[in-house]
Amino acid sequence: MSWLDFRYERFRQIQQLDPVADHCQICHLLMGYEFPWDVTRALELALLKTYCVPSISQLLDRTGEFYQHTQKRYDDTGLLVALLFKWGHESEQGQASIRRMNAIHGHFPISNEDFLYVLSSFIYEPIRWNERFGWRLFSETEKLAIFYFWQAVGQKMHIQNIPTNYEEFAQFNRDYEQKHFTYSDSNRSVGESTVNLFLSWFPSPTRSLLKPYVLALFDESMLTAFGWSSPPQVIRNLVANGLKWRSWVSQWLPPRRNPDFFTESQIRSYPHGYQLEDIGPPRMLSELNRSLKVNELPTTKKPNTQN
Repeated sequence: MSWLDFRYERFRQIQQLDPVADHCQICHLLMGYEFPWDVTRALELALLKTYCVPSISQLLDRTGEFYQHTQKRYDDTGLLVALLFKWGHESEQGQASIRRMNAIHGHFPISNEDFLYVLSSFIYEPIRWNERFGWRLFSETEKLAIFYFWQAVGQKMHIQNIPTNYEEFAQFNRDYEQKHFTYSDSNRSVGESTVNLFLSWFPSPTRSLLKPYVLALFDESMLTAFGWSSPPQVIRNLVANGLKWRSWVSQWLPPRRNPDFFTESQIRSYPHGYQLEDIGPPRMLSELNRSLKVNELPTTKKPNTQN
């Protein structure tokens, strides 16, 4: 067996699965083993794109969560999504994650069209990222599995009029961005807060230097909607070439044997572990937790720190 045969072992496993019936298993393998880093970056970009829509950014701006609890909101989103990928949306953990999302979203007047756009961005941004920077390309089976996975999640979130066709939903995503991406002050405020969060993960002396490299991942429609200038082309080239180099190196690495879901990482907001009742805006937690079902499972138990 050649090295590439060994490297593509999981790909061959996925190709034996059905994108409709087995979409949870396929997404589990893609997000936890084949492309965990790439999918996390792509979903970060997907969320940033949703902030280019004034109706979305104005609502987020009014909550104040992006300024008071930026890291927690990022971590909560990552955990809820990772639980779906790790366990599947039909599992107890997945259903608890969806109930928590629905309980949080139920406090805000979010239009169905905005829900549809956010859902579509979770499908197509990872696919677009993969087309540019994946160590291998997604197969049609994998792309369809991602579509059917999020379609099923959207139905459980009570989102209406979800397209049943992959290309139709992709066209909705493109048309929505063309129609609704426009500058507003709330776009800029929420975007700045999120980019500053990303930069806060690096040593403080480097943050101002790194910002153009973050913005180099944004297309012109995003930069216009945020009111930011385009970074120099040389920086765009450096970022793109660096990510392509990473993908080239990755294809020669052995297949991952241990999962790398977001739930397996050190969560900055929860250094001692977290439970489902911790997830959500702090000011809403008491109300959210009153509606928790008795048998809802914690995601990870907090360790006993008593000696």
